[in-house]
Amino acid sequence: MTQRQSYNEIKQQFSKRYPNGSAPGDISIDDLVQLRIQNTYKTHLDIAKDMATIMRQDMAIYDKDSSKFTQSLGCWSGFHAQQMIKSVKRSKGTTKGVYVYLSGWMVAGLRNQFGHLPDQSMHEKTSVPELINEIYMSLRQADEVELNDLFAILKTAKESGDAKAVDAAIAEIDGFETNVVPIIADIDAGFGNVHATYLLSKKMIEAGACCIQIENQVSDAKQCGHQDGKVTVPREDFIEKLRAVRMAFEEMGIDDGVIVARTDSLGAGLTQKIPVSQSPGDLASEYTKWLESEEVLSFDNLNDGEVAIKLDGKLVKPVRLANGLYKFQANTGTERVIEDCIASLTLGGADLLWIETATPNVDVIADMVNKIREAVPNAKLTYNNSPSFNWTLNLRAQVREEWIESGKITASEYPDGNELMSARFDDTEIGLEANSRLRSFQTDIAARAGVFHNLITLPTFHMTAKFMDDLSIGYFGDDKMMAYVNTIQREEIRGGVSAVKHQHEVGSDLGDTFKEMVGGERALKAGGHKNTMNQFSNVA
Repeated sequence: MTQRQSYNEIKQQFSKRYPNGSAPGDISIDDLVQLRIQNTYKTHLDIAKDMATIMRQDMAIYDKDSSKFTQSLGCWSGFHAQQMIKSVKRSKGTTKGVYVYLSGWMVAGLRNQFGHLPDQSMHEKTSVPELINEIYMSLRQADEVELNDLFAILKTAKESGDAKAVDAAIAEIDGFETNVVPIIADIDAGFGNVHATYLLSKKMIEAGACCIQIENQVSDAKQCGHQDGKVTVPREDFIEKLRAVRMAFEEMGIDDGVIVARTDSLGAGLTQKIPVSQSPGDLASEYTKWLESEEVLSFDNLNDGEVAIKLDGKLVKPVRLANGLYKFQANTGTERVIEDCIASLTLGGADLLWIETATPNVDVIADMVNKIREAVPNAKLTYNNSPSFNWTLNLRAQVREEWIESGKITASEYPDGNELMSARFDDTEIGLEANSRLRSFQTDIAARAGVFHNLITLPTFHMTAKFMDDLSIGYFGDDKMMAYVNTIQREEIRGGVSAVKHQHEVGSDLGDTFKEMVGGERALKAGGHKNTMNQFSNVA
């Protein structure tokens, strides 16, 4: 990871370069030092390099202590990511272990030129690297704004002649923690063939991505992981795409680049093609063995155009649908997931796994991971704590089932099915137990199921919908301005949310500082005594 130079080191370099105390144009060395430090990263490729190293370090820490798992929230704009990171810094004092997740679902649904689309890789592929670039622009601007505030404190200390205050301000600047954090970026199924996957990976890396997540679905038949109709590719095809991503990282000089190999096999009952087996037990035969098929006792059982293959010493006809897709045997998803994961790690060079599940059940995931770890002991996962799950209903149902089995309750004490979601169970024993498990879910899955990274894919999609609903009902209803003030502004002020000073948040003071650097007393500044942002000073 790049080691940032200190304030004094940078000042010494400028002083050596400009011994008369100013640069051409009578530009202050102090101003140049500030600008140099505020620009925390020169390029987004530098970001990718540093963030990859951070992820590798975090993975090593997790291997020693599973309580040190990492987390992220899915963000569909740079501002969402910026506010998330600033909130974490304010509340925890550090961003260590915090990432940003870039969801292909949200790019499809919210960030493309074709409108709101389902998660089927129909959006333009360039929208993904464009969002990565936007997120890092926002995080870097957060650095600039915060550092500008620190330099304002330093300037005041210098003007007062307080040497201790000067030293303290410089220490704050040198100890500044950047808002830039790793992004796990979703490349869907690669948006095409292996060459297309490689080219798009390079664009994503150039925009700053240190980690790329790719799934084993067919690119032109891609479906959301929590919908039906998913079609997987043979393992050798997926391994080639993993190689394409790795080659992109290596070409771009990101030695520590991280690849997340996602398998959708748990919920995928179809494949597009039958791979060609070269020898018994190879990847192709291990994939083909799961096909649903009918034994062919005579060629009379075959119609023109039908396909027959030899499996386990028998001539069989794989079940093929009208669209040409082949069916897998029912209830084989778990076995296919385990084989997918082992192949991705051992043959594809993947660093992390992603198992898309139908329900959030720690025991189910742990059982699969334990089998994977028999072949790859340090296998680690990224897990999707998806809003596609009804978390309340799922956790209450799990508690109910366990308690019935243990004899703690009878089946009649709590209803089976969707009724268990009802608010009337919120303060019951089962409701409180489910809440407790929700609080510990990520910790439990990290400890028992090898989950290094916990993420929520679509929180900002649902958050925006929920908050706009709350505000709209009140504002267009009886509460009018009270709805805005009570729902948003008071909460921002009393919670210390910096965005309440919205002019400052987008760089108004930063711009004033630069105008002053360039023009001195001639600078036309926005931050004078008439600036309405002054109403929000020291009120929290």
